Amino acid sequence: MIMHYGDLQINSPAFGSLKNIPKHYTRAGDNVSPPLMWINAPENTKEFALICYDPDAPVTYGFTHWVIYGIPPEIDSIEEGEINQNFTEGTNSTGKQGYSGPAPPPGHGLHHYYFWLYAINKALDLKHGLTRQELLDAIDNHIIVQARHVGIYES
Repeated sequence: MIMHYGDLQINSPAFGSLKNIPKHYTRAGDNVSPPLMWINAPENTKEFALICYDPDAPVTYGFTHWVIYGIPPEIDSIEEGEINQNFTEGTNSTGKQGYSGPAPPPGHGLHHYYFWLYAINKALDLKHGLTRQELLDAIDNHIIVQARHVGIYES
């Protein structure tokens, strides 16, 4: 595993680091994926993978909100609500493909939503529907660098 932070950076124009995710991007709102953009990808990146994960969810392994992979190396952003035919969708913790916005249990407190971006050194041509763990297992030996952007939300 080659994971380190390097120069890759990911952020969202919709919310700053450790700032509130607007309701629009949650299940209490319109449940659309937020816009994301990244810079400084390594030159040898062959594809990207993205996972949105809430480790604060009151379940054993946290809650996976979004899994996408096979993102071409020339892509450096994802628009709000974008469903791109060039990406492969994995399965989130609801058992469905696509984005499932924040929806922490009422009164459970502040949750952190990690948007992890992975630069991968090989085009892996992975099947649709992988879970977060299946994706991480598949890319483990191919990660050049990773970056994260963390938003917060509370019901």
